[in-house]
Amino acid sequence: MSLHSANNSAAKYIFAPAGKEEHGQAEQFTKAALTRADLDATSPIRQFHRWFATAQQSGRVAHPETCCLATASLPSGRVSSRMVYLKELDTEGFVIYSNFGTSRKSYDLATNSWASLTFWWEELERQIRVEGRATRLSSEESQKYYDTRVRGSRIGAWASRQSQVLTPVATGKGDDGQGDDGRKELEGWVKEVEERFEDQEQIPVPEFWGGLRIVPESVEFWQGRQSRLHDRFVYTKENSPTDGNDEWTLERLSP
Repeated sequence: MSLHSANNSAAKYIFAPAGKEEHGQAEQFTKAALTRADLDATSPIRQFHRWFATAQQSGRVAHPETCCLATASLPSGRVSSRMVYLKELDTEGFVIYSNFGTSRKSYDLATNSWASLTFWWEELERQIRVEGRATRLSSEESQKYYDTRVRGSRIGAWASRQSQVLTPVATGKGDDGQGDDGRKELEGWVKEVEERFEDQEQIPVPEFWGGLRIVPESVEFWQGRQSRLHDRFVYTKENSPTDGNDEWTLERLSP
């Protein structure tokens, strides 16, 4: 079966954009190179930590923890993705936090535990792709991170029924002329939660909210190079030995 083909006569709204230019040739990647000798020989987790520290300390990458989480539902196979923040890295994998009760990602993961993360640090011309299975953290583990959030964010985690359609509230005379597009319903939920936890500093983490750990099966490190002949190396997990220490193969990929 072939992929759907667009009508060749369709007008193009965007064609070959290049940065701020409407049309042009994309800039070349020239800042660095990547060889096998530059990489940790046995652990993509340690290698990620090394690159992440470089991005943090460079002063050029505003939020190196920003990444794209992609999930896919079964049996449809439809893929969805969204930008999230990496909040923890440990020897087991990569941890993000979110709503897992009503969100699209929760429905995807209920049918398919495979997920991926992509980090893009344009200023360093580097990209990292992580693929693996997702597992939920315990409430106890999630509470530790939840307690570090500002109060408004903790209230928001309880209040938001993530991805649910918000119903506009009918307004009468005295309205500001803008009407309501559904925001008032959300604000009503927030008010309810604020009243529930009024004068209570210690707020329990919601059972539907918490940490998700992506346990990697493969991790690719990408360094941009001139003429799109990029350097790509992928770590692939082998069967774990009896001592519990994962073994990885490391291979260079064609750009």
